[in-house]
Amino acid sequence: MKNLSRIVVALIAVFAVGILQSDASVELVGNSLDSYAPTMAFAAVAKKELAEKELINHFRHEGTWLSRVPSKNQWVGNDVIKLNEIGADPTVLIDNNTYPIAVSQRTDTSTAISLFKYDTENTKVTDDEAYALPYDKSGTVQRQHRETLEEETQAHALHSIAPAANTADTPILQTSGAAIGGAGTRLRLTYKDLVDFKQKLDALKIPKKGRVLVLCPDHIADLLLEDKALNVQYNNHTTGAIAKNYVGFEIFEDINAPEYTVGLTKIAYGGAAGTAASVFFLANRTAKARGTVTRYLSKASDDPQNRETVIGFRLYFIAIPTSLKGQGAIVSGVSA
Repeated sequence: MKNLSRIVVALIAVFAVGILQSDASVELVGNSLDSYAPTMAFAAVAKKELAEKELINHFRHEGTWLSRVPSKNQWVGNDVIKLNEIGADPTVLIDNNTYPIAVSQRTDTSTAISLFKYDTENTKVTDDEAYALPYDKSGTVQRQHRETLEEETQAHALHSIAPAANTADTPILQTSGAAIGGAGTRLRLTYKDLVDFKQKLDALKIPKKGRVLVLCPDHIADLLLEDKALNVQYNNHTTGAIAKNYVGFEIFEDINAPEYTVGLTKIAYGGAAGTAASVFFLANRTAKARGTVTRYLSKASDDPQNRETVIGFRLYFIAIPTSLKGQGAIVSGVSA
């Protein structure tokens, strides 16, 4: 009897273990199947976000004049930036003995501006290329898109910051140096021209701190030919400003430059050819902001006909002046 009882207990135990193992197997398989698609989807999203974050982290325009423009990403919402122009400064009373002291109200103005939208043209990488090449072509394509966006946004930003025309508050100076050729050729930029431009800004009460001058290729060449001291600084500089204080300006250079008509009116970005200009701005009266970044990707595995991966990016960005006073430009004059 005891032996029979033991056999029954043993059979029940084996049966129970089998059920548990069976349930565990079912649960394990079920979880694997249920989680497979979400896991793959999560991986795709993670890679997309990683590519977008990588572009953002490297998108800083380090070592360029644009690094002097304050970042106002915190002002951006839904790819729109809200700019606030501060009203008039308070009057300062010296040895005042008249009371009560006058009270005035500062009137600020607020403007909402949509960020510029920059789209890169798509680049394709075929499966045949990816298989044959000894390097990650898709990775180099993404880096190339980022670098191209950096270059284009920087060129557009300089155009946006440059004054629209020669006005009392946004002076545009014409160079007065020697002509590079005969009649109708441009006049070189001189050290004296920079001193004259400084005086114009002083007369407008433009603060001395944060005066930035971005020289176009012609004008930096003119100064290098005239000033040996600047030439030495230019040859020794590695990143950032060429000179931290040259006639009161932080001097940078850029191969891109906005262009002006003979009447000193700024030509639309990418428009007809005119005369290239160097650009002045006051750092604390400008702002830059970055909005959303999106990577667009269609994988070769989802394209059975062409079997190619297609990559593209979209970026929202802007760099603009925040005040109506604090901009300027220098345009080459023309010999008679």
